Amino acid sequence: MDVGSSAFWLALLEIIWVNILLSGDNAVVIALAARTLPENQQKKAIVIGSGAAIVMRIILTLVAAKLLMLPYLKIIGAILLVYIGVSLVNSDDEGEGQEKQHASLMSAIRTILVADLVMSLDNVVAVAAAAHGDTTLLVIGLALSIPLVIFGSTLLLSVIEKFPVIVWLGAALLGYIAGEMFVGDPVIEPRSEAWASLANMTHHQFGITMGIIGALLVVVLGKFFVSRGKTD
Repeated sequence: MDVGSSAFWLALLEIIWVNILLSGDNAVVIALAARTLPENQQKKAIVIGSGAAIVMRIILTLVAAKLLMLPYLKIIGAILLVYIGVSLVNSDDEGEGQEKQHASLMSAIRTILVADLVMSLDNVVAVAAAAHGDTTLLVIGLALSIPLVIFGSTLLLSVIEKFPVIVWLGAALLGYIAGEMFVGDPVIEPRSEAWASLANMTHHQFGITMGIIGALLVVVLGKFFVSRGKTD
């Protein structure tokens, strides 16, 4: 696609817009993971984590169609998201009433990358469609969205500091995404349609129900491990 053409710039704006719309949940994870760090390392984690996540998303987008057809991939991803959600609320409440132990910069970045990898599996399909197979367009569009993701994560981090309950809401969001992702796995999807029919639901309604179950699972497990940590 010619860089000087209006089609190029329209497609570029579309990629940036789609990526911003789909990066809301990723910004939540980045902010939650960065919050476990000392203040002088939080900005660094957000910048490195956001940049590395976008690079990984570019690679993912190039192989998105084949990846999404792999059986059990979304099941594993759903389990990872539940684990990350529980870990984030557990680390948030750890050491309450005493000086909280900070996570390392590398562990926070690792959390950001794993969560972003899992949550981007579906998102990259929309980004790939907007790029129309043009790799240059894809790279430029996603690269330009990095500052916006960083800004969103930084803003959310400051809000979390004022309203800690957002940590639990963010963890519940990860659980919700995990529930929906589980239903979308190629192995589960044919069965889920039958389960939805038994429950007198549409497949879409069943996906929402599984998302709610996933959110509740993360909150319940998080509460359990937090309370167990306080009694130890």
